[in-house]
Amino acid sequence: MELIVLWDIDHTLIENAGVSKEIYAAAFSSLAGREPSEPARTEGRTDRLIMRDMFLRAGLPVPDWPVIEDALTRAGQERLDDLRMRGTVLPGVHEVLKSASARSDWVSSVLTGNIAANARVKLSAFGLDALLDLPVGAYGADAGLRPGLVAVARERMQRLRGVPADVPAVLVGDTPRDVEAALATGSGILAVASGVHGPEELAAAGAHEVLPGLTDTGRVISVLESLAAVGKRPRTSLDRPRTR
Repeated sequence: MELIVLWDIDHTLIENAGVSKEIYAAAFSSLAGREPSEPARTEGRTDRLIMRDMFLRAGLPVPDWPVIEDALTRAGQERLDDLRMRGTVLPGVHEVLKSASARSDWVSSVLTGNIAANARVKLSAFGLDALLDLPVGAYGADAGLRPGLVAVARERMQRLRGVPADVPAVLVGDTPRDVEAALATGSGILAVASGVHGPEELAAAGAHEVLPGLTDTGRVISVLESLAAVGKRPRTSLDRPRTR
């Protein structure tokens, strides 16, 4: 069965060990001329919203987005080695991405709040970039709110890979915002409690399936297959969240 799988990055595929917030702080400092008084508030937000929030909380005018994106790109590139030294791939991620990429009827990419350049930095630091179809993913510069990224990914897959519009999509992520994006766009959602949000919180947000992580490749693939099947028919009141 055909399927689009869109993976979140931070706390779903990798643990960035604080490097992400250092990137935001460095980008802010390079543009504002001083360090931020508070760390970035991330929690599944896109880079557009994260950086806008940092400037507004500091009482400063928000620079034009291309200027912010350039600063984020430079800050991310400068921290590639830090990410390799301090960050880690989460357990089971290599195996599950290999399994998904081996499915000829699936397109496996990313849906992330990171800008594309920094998504590549984070994935390439651990050799994950080769296991994902990154040109058809959706990134933090593509929309302000996460649900808008789903349409971006679908359009790219239709245009670049010829994926039909009715192919079901499943998001895999660790925050309620991932769940929100899936529910708002009629996508499936596999939530993983590998970040700061527990299984109960993710299920309460409406996740169709919740797993503790991606360690069991067979179970993850089975859940994705089941969500693909649900995506081919109208949802009903029987399609309730399940934790495993």
